Amino acid sequence: MNQDDPGETADDFASLYENSFTKMNKLKPGQLVETQIVSISKDCIFLQLSGKSEGVLDRAELADQDGNISVKEGDTIKAYFLESKNGEMTFTTKISGDKAGSSLLENAYQNKIPVEGVVEKEIKGGFEIKIGTSRAFCPFSQMGARRTEDTAAYIGKKLTFKIQEYKGNGRDILVSNRAILEDERAAQLESLKKTLKEKMVVKGRITSIQDFGAFVDIGGVQALLPVSEIGRDRVEDIRSVLSVDQEIEASIIKIDWKAERISLSMKSLLSDPWVKATEKYPKNSKHTGKVVRITEFGAFVSLEPGLDGLVHVSELRGEGKYGDTRNEVKLGQSLTVLIQDIDALRKRISLKPTSSLEEDETTRKYLSGDDGGTDTYNPFAALLGKKK
Repeated sequence: MNQDDPGETADDFASLYENSFTKMNKLKPGQLVETQIVSISKDCIFLQLSGKSEGVLDRAELADQDGNISVKEGDTIKAYFLESKNGEMTFTTKISGDKAGSSLLENAYQNKIPVEGVVEKEIKGGFEIKIGTSRAFCPFSQMGARRTEDTAAYIGKKLTFKIQEYKGNGRDILVSNRAILEDERAAQLESLKKTLKEKMVVKGRITSIQDFGAFVDIGGVQALLPVSEIGRDRVEDIRSVLSVDQEIEASIIKIDWKAERISLSMKSLLSDPWVKATEKYPKNSKHTGKVVRITEFGAFVSLEPGLDGLVHVSELRGEGKYGDTRNEVKLGQSLTVLIQDIDALRKRISLKPTSSLEEDETTRKYLSGDDGGTDTYNPFAALLGKKK
């Protein structure tokens, strides 16, 4: 190209423009394009194609029942090319209403373009769907994300379908709503793969609660919060600490995209009590805790949330070698213990029942004869005093 020749430059730009327009004219019906909205009018949405050419999309396709649209100029959307007529290139996000002629429905089938239809009635094995002037059949198994017994809930609804079979020039049409939902979910998962990572902190809403954990909606995908990951304390009744529709914050501890499973943890966001356990609970120090679990080999005592120590059965048995641990302590019982040994690395604490600090102080006063200023004579204290 000769940059010094303005005429040649203008011709080249014109040629490039014509070539780009020619390429856009070669779009095949049903071809999916990703493009930008350049302007929005009362009836149409104009799409940027190439050069100065624009595509046209019916505004009603992206409007709600009140006529409001969720897109604006500059937004990027995906649309299917329908046809080029009188120099105007028409696009759609789905085929519906008066656009759903037999030729377009066949095109939708061949190019997997979504179609919009109304669930007219329930018939044997499924539903009769009206798409424009055509009738289609949707089996029960292909309606909704999962099978439901409340089939009447679909009657009268306008839904989006994918044509699975098209025969007899449109007299025999088989459609699926589930295929559309699965495509949407697949696209959603692909989007989430780019944003969700392990160890990431997310916010979500609890959608259901089971004995083993809670299901949480995070950006449209379900994640599981196991009961063991709720907090540092042992949770006996999950419904006493969590509720449906509750907003929570948790960390992603595991993602398995193949199995479509995401595991969450609220516990991981809490500070680990074992980090300073050795300083806070040195050997031979006394502390009061609560009995949280009883086994054949001993009782576990919680010193604080997430920090349990074991009182071995040999430290609990009363008279007789084969005493039952459950006869010595009870769940929920407050127990003063002595730290015999602590291993923060292995997260183990060995405990021994002992007298409380209050009991020690009372004993000290008793033995020292400190009766708080009264004249009561204590022969046992006096006797011990003589032996010192």
